[in-house]
Amino acid sequence: MHKNPVITIARQFGSGGHEIGRRVAELLGIKVYDKELIQMAAEKSGYHPEVLSKVDEKAAGSLLYTLAIGASRMGGLAGNYDIPINDKLFIAQNEIIQELAEKEQCVIVGRCGDYALRHFENKFSVFIYADVPMRAARIMESRGISESEAKNLIAKEDKKRSGYYNFYTGQRWGAVERYGAAFNTAVLGIENTAKIIADIVRSFS
Repeated sequence: MHKNPVITIARQFGSGGHEIGRRVAELLGIKVYDKELIQMAAEKSGYHPEVLSKVDEKAAGSLLYTLAIGASRMGGLAGNYDIPINDKLFIAQNEIIQELAEKEQCVIVGRCGDYALRHFENKFSVFIYADVPMRAARIMESRGISESEAKNLIAKEDKKRSGYYNFYTGQRWGAVERYGAAFNTAVLGIENTAKIIADIVRSFS
């Protein structure tokens, strides 16, 4: 592992991945990119951020991704190719993540970050998970919904995230071999997990 690796965080819904990303960035004194990637992709693609937010981390459900990649290579997002906006967002975010990794140490939350940087030696990819009861409890508290609603939301969001990852990468979301480490926040907690990740990254320096 090279010095100052970019940290990518894949996460189950409700496991605390977003909070961990923010905390790791604070502990290391670096930037974190999560929803910020939508705004950056909007600037790159010319779409309004609200339009992109609606398809963020959602697969197009089509076979046009190959065409999208071809369009990107043959002239970028401004090409005259009628490809799904989901694909355009994925391509834009993929390019942005690579550009960020080239110039700074940072934390990337979601958006297939580990895949975007698959050819970069200077990365540390982690997967954040927890059991359903723990995740449901966190979601119930943060959103003020019932346990059954929280569990339904978990199933829906995890399916969306895995579908997005599997569709665009051809890999299996959550497969341990894809990551440098996996952390169970039901056991470690949010703060401890963030500190462990930060300590591991510091050890590379």
